[in-house]
Amino acid sequence: MATYKTYDTVGIREDLQDAIYDISPTTTPFMSTIGRTKAKNTYHEWQTDSLADTNPDNAQLEGADATAATLTPTTRVGNYTQISDKVIQVSTTDDAVDKAGRSTETAYQLSKASAELKRDMESILLSDQAQSPGGASVASGDPMTPRKLGGLASWITTNTVDTAGGALTEAMLKEAVLKAYNSGGEPDVLLVSPANKQVVSTFAGIAEQRYQAPKSSPTTIIGAADVYLSDFGSVSVVPDRFLSDDYSFVLDPSMANVAYLRPFKSQKLAKMGDSEKHLLNVEYTLVVKNEAAHAMMSDET
Repeated sequence: MATYKTYDTVGIREDLQDAIYDISPTTTPFMSTIGRTKAKNTYHEWQTDSLADTNPDNAQLEGADATAATLTPTTRVGNYTQISDKVIQVSTTDDAVDKAGRSTETAYQLSKASAELKRDMESILLSDQAQSPGGASVASGDPMTPRKLGGLASWITTNTVDTAGGALTEAMLKEAVLKAYNSGGEPDVLLVSPANKQVVSTFAGIAEQRYQAPKSSPTTIIGAADVYLSDFGSVSVVPDRFLSDDYSFVLDPSMANVAYLRPFKSQKLAKMGDSEKHLLNVEYTLVVKNEAAHAMMSDET
């Protein structure tokens, strides 16, 4: 008598795990490191100023008349807000059917869209994108263009180090930290791409610090440089998956913000048929309080 096997059976239930595995990067180190504030207009402005250079000849005659110094006004700068969004549309039937790994398709797709939107923001904020007011093009009949914020790489002009198309070096890092410190910044974060994080881990100075550091210090981790001890204080080395290999930033986090005109919001759009459409959007800009507090290493300087 032949043995009845699973190959002959009809109606065996499928073995599908009730889970979805997605390892796409979602951390946004730059936005997490700097602060946040509120914008009140599509062009968000602030002021910068600087002290006069020191005067080594500042010696006055006894009893002399007081002479007023030449005063300088503040500098007014600003950045445009940018609207970023994600739109999802799911049929009513798709939400009704039983699925593995999520309760409803709409909730799952909204969760994905939120993570994707944050990734877009991180990439835009770190880019060399030039700010733009948007509006109608000069040529008649051309479509409107969206407002765009100026990314971090477009802001830093005072303290730049040219990598000349080569690899990041410890000498370049020292020069960048020195420039930011001399300008008055208190840089304590080095933001790098994953590839440049590996480069920084090979710096001789970090290897010596790792060897001499107590076991509780993050620098004791062999093969990774989490802290670089510069002549002007400790600098945390932070990898960012959304930062181009072409740029590395020495940052004073207290001197930058993300300003939100409209924070993250999900809204259901008008129903046009047998489906649900949702819009997830945010309107924001980058505030570089004083660009001289930071430094940039790039082959495009």
